[in-house]
Amino acid sequence: MADGTNDAENGRRDQSPDEAALSARLGSLDRRLSQVRGNRPIGTDQPQGQSEDSAARASAMARGFRLSSELVAGVVVGAARGWGIDHLLSTSPFGLIVFFLLGFVAGLVNLVRSAGVVPPNR
Repeated sequence: MADGTNDAENGRRDQSPDEAALSARLGSLDRRLSQVRGNRPIGTDQPQGQSEDSAARASAMARGFRLSSELVAGVVVGAARGWGIDHLLSTSPFGLIVFFLLGFVAGLVNLVRSAGVVPPNR
């Protein structure tokens, strides 16, 4: 066989200077990462008591924004449809008033459904 076929015993037999420098940099990076990981607490950097409280508060805030957007969207869509009907049929305030109220009712129905008070339709 050819010379140097026993690679298992020699490890890295023929390594160029670029490969050696890269291996050294990777080893250094690995050591620094292990050191940083050892100093960091597991999970988040927040204190233990505040992480659960802030997550619950963020979840409640997201739910509040979602519920309020349900109501506002219903009112805005109803008012826009009423204004459009008034503009097309020249029935100035009546379409806006009627569809504004219908949009308000639709917004409330969506709000109650999103809140989970009433089960969704089957």
